[in-house]
Amino acid sequence: MQNAIELAAKVGEELKSRRLILAVAESCTGGGVCQALTEIAGSSEWFDCGFVSYSNSSKSELLNIPAALIAQHGAVSEEIAAAMSEGAIANSEAHVALSTTGIAGPSGAVPGKPVGTICFGWTVGGTTHTERKIFSGDRHSVREQTVAYALEKLLRYLAEI
Repeated sequence: MQNAIELAAKVGEELKSRRLILAVAESCTGGGVCQALTEIAGSSEWFDCGFVSYSNSSKSELLNIPAALIAQHGAVSEEIAAAMSEGAIANSEAHVALSTTGIAGPSGAVPGKPVGTICFGWTVGGTTHTERKIFSGDRHSVREQTVAYALEKLLRYLAEI
């Protein structure tokens, strides 16, 4: 996996060449994706904003996710990742969004969702894609892997439009 800053630079180039604007909704990464993106000089041309919605109530308040949906699927689910990505677009000037929600550890595991479980959402070209992955390592490592993977997959989806 490539370095997050290198990936962020490539994401910026792709967004700029397509005249698209990005928004991000993060939970488990706590702003890590936004930090990588804003390390790139000129990112204000293609990056609108980020939402760090760590609590369930902030997911509802900032991203318009119904509390019932969170109760039904749990905050760490592909359904919530999709809703976060779509909510980021709905509450910003962006055309494209990505989201992260998961269990970075060292605690927080629940049956069926071990530490390292991350759910992603990407809304690109009017379609939302989701994925669930399990990363290994300590909290820092899981978060680093999550940021890089989110950006890497966004690049792939941008290449398809």
